[in-house]
Amino acid sequence: MEKVKNAAINFQKLNGIIPVVVQDVNTLAVLMVGFMNKEALEKTMREGKITYWSRTREKLWTKGETSGNFQLVKKIWIDCDNDTLLVQVEQLGHTCHTGNKTCFSKPL
Repeated sequence: MEKVKNAAINFQKLNGIIPVVVQDVNTLAVLMVGFMNKEALEKTMREGKITYWSRTREKLWTKGETSGNFQLVKKIWIDCDNDTLLVQVEQLGHTCHTGNKTCFSKPL
């Protein structure tokens, strides 16, 4: 467990990572879902830009490091079980690799 602003974050439930729901701070639209490990969260809090843990590449990646479409952190919330974050951001450019503002643009 890692302490962040008096909240115990449980990284153990999903073997060292936690889901992160990303929301536009102004519109409240859900932009994407990613994952963080302890190191990604620490870097995010230190730099003010979201850094994720890539499960496929097995490495850290800062959103926008190649595209310039950074996510600037405005607020971070933790859920009642201490195992999921809601991060409100100012999104610079589009969120999705497809060029869409959100990764949730396809109705099911």
